[in-house]
Amino acid sequence: MELKDMVGNIKPVDGSYIEIAQRRLDNLTKPRDSLGRLEEFAKRLVAIYKNEMPDMPKKAVFTFAGDHGVADEGVSAFPAEVTPQMVLNFVNGGAGINVLAGHAGADVLVVDIGVNYNFEDMKGLIRRKVVKGTGNIAKGPAMTRGQAEDCVNVGIGLAREYSGKGYMMFATGEMGIANTTPSSAIVSVVTGIEVAAVTGRGTGIDDDAFRNKVRVIEEAIELNRPDRMDGLNILSKIGGAEIGGIAGLCLGAAEQGIPVVVDGFISTAGALIAYLMEPAVSDYMFPAHNSVEVGHRAMLEHMNLRPILDLDLRLGEGTGAALAMTILDASLKVYREMATFGEAGVSEEGA
Repeated sequence: MELKDMVGNIKPVDGSYIEIAQRRLDNLTKPRDSLGRLEEFAKRLVAIYKNEMPDMPKKAVFTFAGDHGVADEGVSAFPAEVTPQMVLNFVNGGAGINVLAGHAGADVLVVDIGVNYNFEDMKGLIRRKVVKGTGNIAKGPAMTRGQAEDCVNVGIGLAREYSGKGYMMFATGEMGIANTTPSSAIVSVVTGIEVAAVTGRGTGIDDDAFRNKVRVIEEAIELNRPDRMDGLNILSKIGGAEIGGIAGLCLGAAEQGIPVVVDGFISTAGALIAYLMEPAVSDYMFPAHNSVEVGHRAMLEHMNLRPILDLDLRLGEGTGAALAMTILDASLKVYREMATFGEAGVSEEGA
């Protein structure tokens, strides 16, 4: 199926299931709406699953990894060789995402979609390499439009494959030295906000490096002239392979009727690309947290999404999404397991 045809098949969630869930929530042994956003999450999950009493989901965090040629411009505090080193750390179970995904009861699936390194076959690594790092966006486009589409298709394919394996909740994560630079470029292009106002310090750069980063992003946008209405054009001109994979996972999740928990700044850049391709995809997204990166809130507001957590996180990898999964689990547990007034023999409000 062509990408444009697949995207056209994504539909908004069925609002009738929101009403079904609301009736049950209002009949549970509590004052109406007293569990706040937990009730909102439960209603949305019921509607996404189209199931009046959904089971607790089997969960997976997809951590997409890719390198960026723009790292050559000194925009990151870490060298590019950290990307493959961290991929191996993920696979060996030693990273923050491994710890927090384990806490959430989610599997970590590490995806090499664009790392400039040749990994051997190993358990826990999904090899879907489209490019060996993207081009330096300060000197030209990140990749061709065809490569960008291939990256999106990797994410869609993984959503379909793991839906078929029984996974019913996905989360996005990423690893790629310098990837806050293309993400800042994306948010500036799409929202129209000036680069300096949506650019953060990534892995912790100093003032001089920050000023350089802003300059590099401004020059990359001027040079490549991405079309703010065309998600694939933006992705190819100033994006990244892992950002494209995340966009595809968001689209594929929506196609499969599966919620996707979107991690922080870079993951949300991928979600924003998906949103540009089909706005209905936002019905299936749960933004995990409000990142310290200053451009994150602008992207969430553009998609009219509200984060679940606000913990000053900026690690990436999918860590915030793993934590948010535990909140979504709690919302479903309340919905499924709490007694109704009738079951508990408790008088209802106003009775």
